[in-house]
Amino acid sequence: MSAVEEDLVPALDPTVAPSDELRVMGRIDADAGRAAVVAHLAEAARLVRRRDIQMVRAAGLGHIGGEFSVIDVLVTLYLHVMNVSPETVDDPERDRFILSKGHAAAALYTTLAVAGFVPLDRLATFMQPLAQLNGHPANTKIEAVEASTGPLGHGLPIAVGTAIAGKLDGSPRRTFVVVGDGELQEGSNWEAMMTAGHHGLAQLCVVVDRNRLQQGARVADTNDLEPLADKLRAFGMEVVEVDGHDHGALVDAFAGVPAASGKPTAVIAHTFKGHPISFMSDDVAWHHKVPSPDQVATALTELETP
Repeated sequence: MSAVEEDLVPALDPTVAPSDELRVMGRIDADAGRAAVVAHLAEAARLVRRRDIQMVRAAGLGHIGGEFSVIDVLVTLYLHVMNVSPETVDDPERDRFILSKGHAAAALYTTLAVAGFVPLDRLATFMQPLAQLNGHPANTKIEAVEASTGPLGHGLPIAVGTAIAGKLDGSPRRTFVVVGDGELQEGSNWEAMMTAGHHGLAQLCVVVDRNRLQQGARVADTNDLEPLADKLRAFGMEVVEVDGHDHGALVDAFAGVPAASGKPTAVIAHTFKGHPISFMSDDVAWHHKVPSPDQVATALTELETP
């Protein structure tokens, strides 16, 4: 069997439906102190990863590698950075978030649950027929989801339109969007960034999940993006590069949005697919692969409280 071959029809395994210690943690603000903020986000990310792998195993479907690479970004945004809460989810002045790499839906749903936007027990319905928690997020089913995504290259253009609307309103609200690095091979993203730069959308922040892997191959072997930072700058972006698994570094990067230059911000978050699981990290096989019961047990052990 090839190292990248996937089970096309994996078996459902409801016996491992999520049952561990996931809880609503909610937002933590800067006045708690930097150490407390970082610890809060790290614990949230640990719990999200534990539930995510259980959900994927139970459903027999999911994109766990790319979910694990982006979880630290998601919890940092929802539990600290963004001006949005379960109570203000319909406030016109709320910050917006769009997951352009919509195949990482399980990570988004679990983060939303930890942040209090989605009931915890609803996570057990992931990928079930007629469930709200589809394999790709739909804003027709979950109020906190700003845009239905899945087709790669769509989320960033939507985010640019959202940021333009905010600018026309004279609003300080920000729009954050996460794209995969393989997704940047879609030309629609570059058209959107050119538009963002032209209109000076300072309230827009594009986060690139730079895990360097895509379905079946390394990004560099498919269509190399480098020099990515230089390209983003050439399209009118203010570029920040960070360790995408370092919550403190992410907090600092997002604190600079909007940029003083008046340009939209691009955060290149250097991550690893499958992080931090030993058998999964930086392995292209885990783009769309369901872990075995033994692999779930190993991962949960590795994700126990340090």
